[in-house]
Amino acid sequence: MDRDETEIRELIARWMQATKAGDHDAVLELMCDDVVFLTPGLPPFGKPEFAAAQRQQQAMAMRIDSHGEVLEVHVAGDWAFAHARLRVEVRKGDSDQTFVRSGHALSIFRREQGRWRLARDANLLAPE
Repeated sequence: MDRDETEIRELIARWMQATKAGDHDAVLELMCDDVVFLTPGLPPFGKPEFAAAQRQQQAMAMRIDSHGEVLEVHVAGDWAFAHARLRVEVRKGDSDQTFVRSGHALSIFRREQGRWRLARDANLLAPE
């Protein structure tokens, strides 16, 4: 595994760790300012909308825990893509009710000032 692939895999792991810890600033730092997210049933959205959703989740005391496996990473210059299988568990506050979504994601990364950041993300997770 080369250095770029290792860095991208580590970025994905940091994203999951920061999300679980509720460290929203750390998550935002891992994405490009012009990032675009594609999810089923919603129009594409960017970093400001992602940040607003994080603030809303925090206000609702939502706890998010994700697990996954990066199935492949390919690097071409300052661009790369990764295909991952993910499982995300969301719990609101102290509720016993957990919402679970799982599926695949295809993420595109761009190297900016020597650091890999998420540039595009097609998240195909569906309720389990």
